[in-house]
Amino acid sequence: MVVAEGLRKRFGTTMALDGLDLRVASGSVTGLLGPNGAGKTTVVRILATITRPDGGRAAVAGFDIVAQAQRVRHAVAMAGQFAAVDERLTGRENLRIFCALCHLPGKQARQRADDLLDRFGLAGAADRLVSTYSGGMRRRLDLASSLIVVPQVLFLDEPTTGLDPRGRIEMWDSVRQLAAEGTTVLLTTQYLDEADHLADRIVVIDHGKVIAEGAPDELKSRVGGDQLEVTVARARDIDAVAACLQRAAALAPAVDRLRRTASVLVPGGFGSLAAIVRELDGAGVTVEDLTVRRATLDDVFLRLTGTPGTAGEPATGATS
Repeated sequence: MVVAEGLRKRFGTTMALDGLDLRVASGSVTGLLGPNGAGKTTVVRILATITRPDGGRAAVAGFDIVAQAQRVRHAVAMAGQFAAVDERLTGRENLRIFCALCHLPGKQARQRADDLLDRFGLAGAADRLVSTYSGGMRRRLDLASSLIVVPQVLFLDEPTTGLDPRGRIEMWDSVRQLAAEGTTVLLTTQYLDEADHLADRIVVIDHGKVIAEGAPDELKSRVGGDQLEVTVARARDIDAVAACLQRAAALAPAVDRLRRTASVLVPGGFGSLAAIVRELDGAGVTVEDLTVRRATLDDVFLRLTGTPGTAGEPATGATS
């Protein structure tokens, strides 16, 4: 549904996109991840025909984004980082205006607005001014306004920025429903848990290039295995535990003396874990806690970009 090859875009001395390739399967949710300034928003703006590329080519729904830009616009919808609704109007009035802009006749426009208000859980607040809406309600109204005419492709540029946990979950439910109905979704986000929950496939970009892509579990497996963390009862035992972990895993562990923990990546699965437990038992140290966890997208993001991802509050600073 979306194909991009060698996309390039420069803003002054900054190379925003440097030969980016991208493919998005029809009916899928694809998450576009990357640190601030990686080029995520630039990709979406180019694919939505808002920004013209300096080089490369791309097609959306089978239409060239430059030569057939108008055809692309009829096939796509976009919801940006901030809700584009009028706070001085009610939710119902906002949607009816968008229906008019899409050339829906009066009766059909009223019905469509009512259907969308009901679908996004806003029927009870339909006649309230948007200025009284919560952040999550505004974002849902914004998403509803982008769906007056059901698009083949929906671009969501960090749709849950600034929302509380409840608002984020409500948006996730809406995106899942859209994908289930056949809409292709390209989602940019800095929230790794969001990508993990929603995306069928994840594309990680940095400095305007794709540096990794695959299903969430596939990317996690590339990190190398499970993470083992050992907490000792006595701080003086931490060096002995670290030595055990290094012998058994053949990797230098990370040591946190304040928390009395040592952790190491275990690439060999449960066989290596069993060896580590035997090493600890032989060392005669008192283990207070032993935890094994699977690799997360945060581990993937940190390994690929050298930058911690966002798991909770939105990042601040320049948009990507």
